[in-house]
Amino acid sequence: MAPVLIADRLGQIVVELEVPMTADTPSSDHPDDPIGPDASTGPAEWPGHASAHLLSTSVSKLNRLRAAVLGANDGITSTAGLVAGVAGAAASSSAVLIAGVSGLAAGAFSMGGGEYTSVRAQRDSHDALLARQRRELDTRPHEELDELAYLYAQKGLSPRLAREVAAELSSGDALAAHADIELGIDVKDLVNPWEAAMASATSFLLGGVLPLLAILLPPHAWRVPVCFAAVLITLSVTGYVAARLGQAPAGRATVRNAAVGFTAMLLTYAIGTAVGHVA
Repeated sequence: MAPVLIADRLGQIVVELEVPMTADTPSSDHPDDPIGPDASTGPAEWPGHASAHLLSTSVSKLNRLRAAVLGANDGITSTAGLVAGVAGAAASSSAVLIAGVSGLAAGAFSMGGGEYTSVRAQRDSHDALLARQRRELDTRPHEELDELAYLYAQKGLSPRLAREVAAELSSGDALAAHADIELGIDVKDLVNPWEAAMASATSFLLGGVLPLLAILLPPHAWRVPVCFAAVLITLSVTGYVAARLGQAPAGRATVRNAAVGFTAMLLTYAIGTAVGHVA
């Protein structure tokens, strides 16, 4: 039995499992052969060291789309709740405008900064894991080749084919091959914190403009109903898009997103109305 190290998706928690050593597993005792035993004969035994970190990562395009959809959704919900609450206090249009613009600016900076911090931490984790993997390839290439073959065999390949695949991939970009199967990282498509931050902040602004215009442009008596209707429609759209991006059932996500936004607006409008009567 030999330990296999499996890290969590942030590469911080390591759990040791026991892997049986059998006659069908590859050996790492081949210091004079750059790629180990002949792939055509298959490995003798599996390596004792097989680190499957299983770190998942989204490609940069999906990361930007996710940040944009979530940013727009937050911009719509938070701005709508803010202006509805101020309008509920029977405030003038100028007061609603000031509150709405201030909320847009604060929310955009907050969303952008939060998204940058989050994605920067993810990128730092990826960079650290890749640096460690690069060191392992430099210092123990034979063991790393055994490890790669082992991981492909775990996916269902025969020991012989797993060795051939590992050797072929390692002869090209070994780091990319190991990062892909061990870490789930595409070295050619790493997440970009600045792109995510800009997408989040910009989409928050664009999303928040809609409820602000919807409550400022109509006549005074219609501003709250028009704002509610516009927000419900827009939240339904963002809920549907978010569900499609996540490959989740669209109907339930659309209803849930619209319901949350409606509830937020209703509660803040009620609070604003109560405060306005007291004041």
